Amino acid sequence: MPYIRSTGLTGHLSFAIAAAALGSAFQHGYNTGVVNAPRDVIMKFINATYTERFNEEPGEQTVTIIFSIMVSIFCIGGMVGALGTAYVAETFGRKGSLLLNNILVFIAAGLMVFSKMAKSYEMLIIGRFFIGLNSGLNAGLVPMYLIEVSPTYLRGAVGTIYQLVITITILISQIVGLPQVLGTEEHWPYVFGMTLIPAIFMLATMPLCPESPRYILIFQGKELAAQKALTWFRGTIEVHDEMDEMRSEYEATKLVPKVTLHEMWTNPVLRTPLIISVVVMLSQQLSGINAAIFFSTKIFESAGLNKETALYATLGMGSINILMTIVSLVLVEKAGRRTLHLVGLGGMGIITVLLTLCMALKTLVPWLSYLSIIWVIGFVVMFATGPGSIPWFLVTELFGQGARAIATSIAVAVNWSANFVVGLSFLPLTTVMGDYTFLIFTVFLAIFWIFTYKRVPETKNKTIEEITSIFRQQIYQ
Repeated sequence: MPYIRSTGLTGHLSFAIAAAALGSAFQHGYNTGVVNAPRDVIMKFINATYTERFNEEPGEQTVTIIFSIMVSIFCIGGMVGALGTAYVAETFGRKGSLLLNNILVFIAAGLMVFSKMAKSYEMLIIGRFFIGLNSGLNAGLVPMYLIEVSPTYLRGAVGTIYQLVITITILISQIVGLPQVLGTEEHWPYVFGMTLIPAIFMLATMPLCPESPRYILIFQGKELAAQKALTWFRGTIEVHDEMDEMRSEYEATKLVPKVTLHEMWTNPVLRTPLIISVVVMLSQQLSGINAAIFFSTKIFESAGLNKETALYATLGMGSINILMTIVSLVLVEKAGRRTLHLVGLGGMGIITVLLTLCMALKTLVPWLSYLSIIWVIGFVVMFATGPGSIPWFLVTELFGQGARAIATSIAVAVNWSANFVVGLSFLPLTTVMGDYTFLIFTVFLAIFWIFTYKRVPETKNKTIEEITSIFRQQIYQ
């Protein structure tokens, strides 16, 4: 198989990528979108449960509050899980942590599946928190594992796979939740129960893969075991250059004390990439992508599509997101991380202005409604080009082994926090600003574009040592 050998994408590495990414990013993406399609039947369940329990109608506002808590607590769980990434990753290893993390999936699935039978919307809320915990840990652990087992020239493409699986599973959750599938009053709990499938897949496949060679060498000090693991991933015993690079990183970590949260902020060599990591994560969540997805059905309806057709058009938009993420997977090793992120942010910024104009003037010029559809699709395309996938793995590229886990933990926690804030504030903002809501994101996108242009280094085809040396040189210049 000459092609596989020439790219470094061996059968073993492909198997490990599938085991780690499919078994984890599924939870993140699927549970992000799972509550959207069956929203009405879940709210009906909340209403009926409340009425039976308290012998009075809860009212629309009470039901909305309970449903909103159920939706948003997923992000709170994600925040908590992300903050625990560093401790878990260093204590149990990357592979061990991913396997143990599935315990949370079984707890969450049990609570959510049996909530209807138990007539308890509280079980739904607690279950959503547990699956959020699982997803928060996965968001930090998986990119870390994938980057550490991949050859330098494939890191970007392999790192993009996490976002690719998220986009695929968001679409799957929207399809499964349709009334024609499982989104019915009788079957909606099974929609939540599907989270067990990827957990079982990971438990069946991940034990067959080795631990990250970098973790084995740098945290456990086992050179022969690290070399054996690296040989398994590469499909060849010719791993001397990578082992030399890992040894130099190992020796460097022995010269400095364990990286703490205090040192992450006070040491300028660590603080600079940490700030970059946090801002890049914020650029993903504050880009307005959730707003575009939220507005999409409304925009499609205003263009003359009926409600059902508008829903299918939204599913089509999800398919385009998947397609463009695949394109990004190919381009990221050719164009580079920084270039794609700039193109994505810049394109989204321009489109937010054009979309705002179309939405504001559509009553005066009706055909602008059709143009709005094109801008929404273009917005999703630009997001998938860079901001959708790059933040997840760029963080792990900016740090050496000693600081990688804690930096990932902080950055991913910021990502989930921003997700929570956007989810909480978006509806009130639309009430106040209406068709001009997207202008808020125009400002954010401009700020993030300038920051990326001035501060974010290109990491394509650079070793971890080369990347960290960039920040050392900046300090001493």
